[in-house]
Amino acid sequence: MSELLGVAVLGAGHMGTDHIRRIDQVVSGARVAAVADPDTGRAKDAVAGIDGASVHTEVPAALDAPGVQAVLIASPGPAHEEALLAAFERGLPVLCEKPLVPESAGALRVVEAEARLGRRLAQVGFMRRYDAEYQRLKSLLDGGRLGRPLMLHCTHRNVSSPPGFTSAMLVNSSVSHEIDAARWLLGQELTAVTVLRPRPSSNAPESLLDPQFVVFETADGALVDVEVFVNCGFGYQVRCEAVCESGSARIGDEHAMVVTTAGGANEEVAQDYLVRFADAYDREVQAWVDATRAGRVTGPSVWDGYAASAVAEAGVRALENGGRVTVELAPRPDLYA
Repeated sequence: MSELLGVAVLGAGHMGTDHIRRIDQVVSGARVAAVADPDTGRAKDAVAGIDGASVHTEVPAALDAPGVQAVLIASPGPAHEEALLAAFERGLPVLCEKPLVPESAGALRVVEAEARLGRRLAQVGFMRRYDAEYQRLKSLLDGGRLGRPLMLHCTHRNVSSPPGFTSAMLVNSSVSHEIDAARWLLGQELTAVTVLRPRPSSNAPESLLDPQFVVFETADGALVDVEVFVNCGFGYQVRCEAVCESGSARIGDEHAMVVTTAGGANEEVAQDYLVRFADAYDREVQAWVDATRAGRVTGPSVWDGYAASAVAEAGVRALENGGRVTVELAPRPDLYA
């Protein structure tokens, strides 16, 4: 493909606007061809100054717009299934932000629809797989120098939660990244979930169970724990430590600028995931564009998206009911073997 890849971006909110900027200003080989968002004014603001980008309120109109050759889905999760199936009908390659579909039943329908096509069209936006530190940890674990992984200790903290954030969303929205990262780093499925609930922070909105402590079991007997705290108040932090038979490795320790003045020193702490993982998002979208232009699909599959949704659902049940909940996955289609 010699010309720029024309991308339709679905959703012009916080994530979608950042991807529009990324495609227009950072990524090579692509251009924003169309944007769809129910809020026309927001969509027009997002593409201000971008030549040739049409604005639409409906997904089909954006997918059928002139010059559209691929789709980036950054709309709210409940809208993903319809958009993915519409893209499949048109044979359009897709990069879909997580979650693939919030409910595992809907995610499985997407898996089955793509499997019927007999070829992969979609990649799921688990961008931590493109973060340099996560990639180094993955390479170290795969190399076997530290022996078998026994445990992963994970931390996921946000400054504050947005309006409408629920206790279940700590698991099915925030921890969904740790779910995929653990599956990828360990090369194992997660088979059971337990959610422990310490007393809520006084900084959390009323009735929000924040923080939470989530424990996953894997198919090969490893354990993964996640401290998720979305109203910590001081910054955005993501850390992961792998404890193996012959050593351990930790990523996520900030290496930001340290400002020293009379009487002390201060180190910057990222306040937003778009800051902490800016490079990972850039790498992810560039890799997707390059693969799409070459007629290939790489990166996390819709099976990975389905598995993450199924694990998250089990986690929400564990949160609501207490105790340990097993994860039930449908048979994996041959396309994702």
